[in-house]
Amino acid sequence: MLTEVQVGDKVRLRKAHPCGGYDWEVVRLGADIGLVCLTCGHKVFLSRRDLQRRMKEHFPKDAIEDDKSGQ
Repeated sequence: MLTEVQVGDKVRLRKAHPCGGYDWEVVRLGADIGLVCLTCGHKVFLSRRDLQRRMKEHFPKDAIEDDKSGQ
């Protein structure tokens, strides 16, 4: 079953980007999912299946906002 991702969610992938970053932000949903590297700003598109296979952790936008407001 595919993890439901929304625009604004953060994901951590299994392999590092060449810049050394593991963390990405979801910026587009559709047949492909658009991601932006949080280290260098590079944009990529992955199919939902590829994203599911490469994803190590998923940080929903709601959980990130709750952490910021709780501090």
